[in-house]
Amino acid sequence: MVLLPSLAMLFPLMFLFCLPPLMAQSISTNSSSRSAARALDALLQDYAYRAFLHPRTGVPYDGVLPSNLSGIKIAAMRLRSGSLRSKGVKMYREFEIPIGVVEQPYVERLVLVYQNLGNWSMLYYSLPNCTNLAPVLGLLAYDASNLSATNLPELDFRAFGDPIKIRFSNVQSAPDGSVPKCVWFDLHGLVNFSNLTSGNECLTFQQGHFSIVTESISSSRPPSRGEEKKGHRKVWIIIASVLGGLALLALLAFLVLWARKCKQRKKMQEMEKAAEVGEALHMTSVGDTKAPMATITRTQPALENEYVP
Repeated sequence: MVLLPSLAMLFPLMFLFCLPPLMAQSISTNSSSRSAARALDALLQDYAYRAFLHPRTGVPYDGVLPSNLSGIKIAAMRLRSGSLRSKGVKMYREFEIPIGVVEQPYVERLVLVYQNLGNWSMLYYSLPNCTNLAPVLGLLAYDASNLSATNLPELDFRAFGDPIKIRFSNVQSAPDGSVPKCVWFDLHGLVNFSNLTSGNECLTFQQGHFSIVTESISSSRPPSRGEEKKGHRKVWIIIASVLGGLALLALLAFLVLWARKCKQRKKMQEMEKAAEVGEALHMTSVGDTKAPMATITRTQPALENEYVP
C-alpha cells in the first residue's frame, strides 16, 4: 500500500518540475533587462555630464558617445529648481515641460538628461507581442551640484498641474486594424499604457522612458489550421497521459487487493489442513451439552504397589 500514494503523486510532480524553470526563466529575463537598462542610464548620465565644459543655465548640450553606442543620442540641460517650477521649459527636444514641476529631494540646481535610444530601443525596452513605432525617449533628473559626479541617483521628478507633453517626431505608421498606444517605462520596471492625445503626442506626470507601440500583427492573427491541429494534439496527449495514469493506479490497486485476498485464502487453507491432520474426538451428551469423549485410553492406569514383590 506504500506504492499507491507515491504513484498518485507522480503526475502532479511532473507538472511541478516542468513549470518552475519556465517561471524562473521569465522572471530572470525581465530582471536582467531592467538591470541592463539601469546600467545604461548610469552610463549615459556620465557622458551627458561630460558635455558641460562651460555650462550655461537653460541651454541644452549634446553629449558625445563612444562608437559602441552609435545610434543613441543624449543631451543635458542645467536648470535652477525655482526657475523650472515657476517657468517650465518651453521645448527640450521632444519634451514640453509645464509650470509646476517639482523634484524630490529638493536641490538648488538640477540637470535634465535627455535620451533617444534609436535602434537600441528594442534591446533595452522590448514588450512581448508589441512593436515599437517610435524610438524610446528618456527624460531623467539629477543633482547638478557636482558636474563631474558619476552613478548619481535620479531625483523624483514630477509635474503637479499640467502634464509633460512628448511630441514624437519620427513615428512609423501603425498597421491596418491596430491602435497605437503610448507606453511609459518607470525606473522600477513597471509599464503603463495610455492613449495618444493628438497626433503623435503622449502625456506624462513623471520621468522615465517613453515610446509609441502597437500590438504585433503576428500575435493578433487567428491561428492557422495547422496550429489548431497541433494544439488539439497536445491537448489529447495530456488527456491520454492523465487517463493512462489513472488506469495504472486503478490496476495497481486491483493487484494489491487481489494479492491480499490470495494471501488470506492461502492462510485459511493452511488452517483447515492443520485441523484435518489432528485426531477427531467423539462427542457425547452430558446433560444438555455435548462434550468430546475419548473412546480408547492409550495408557492403562496401574498402581505402584502392583510391581512390588
